[in-house]
Amino acid sequence: MEWKYMFIWVDVALSGVATQSSVLNNSCPPSFVINGEPNAHNDSRSCSATLFETNPWWRLDMRGPYAVASVEVIRRSDCCTDEIDGAEIRIGDSVENNGNNNPRCAVITINDSPYMTFNCNKMKGRYINIYLPGEVKRLHLCEVKVYANALVSGGNVTLSKDI
Repeated sequence: MEWKYMFIWVDVALSGVATQSSVLNNSCPPSFVINGEPNAHNDSRSCSATLFETNPWWRLDMRGPYAVASVEVIRRSDCCTDEIDGAEIRIGDSVENNGNNNPRCAVITINDSPYMTFNCNKMKGRYINIYLPGEVKRLHLCEVKVYANALVSGGNVTLSKDI
């Protein structure tokens, strides 16, 4: 049998672990943001939010470094749509300052669509942070997808951490 290899982009967020600076409602934990249900309404059990605080953040531990091609963020569409405006997507291997010092991929600017995709040009890192700098801020997220390389070989899929 001849083995062939090909690279595909997969959402590695689904196998990660999420945490955030605070939790507004314990029935909406940070893990809801990576549950694979891209719904922009809070009542869908797909969203999470922090308390109003200084510099709120949400972090994904992908459990290993990846070359991140893009990050898709889904914000709430039923209320609070501007509360994510100005948030920074950061990617890296450090948890210093809760990971908010890692290199920046993008700054979120809201538009009419709750679905936003940011090209991260294969930035490498273990952690994805969404960090909202400023005082008296609340961070709302409804889904985060992180697309990185996966190596497909002989019908088996393994996530590649070295590409």
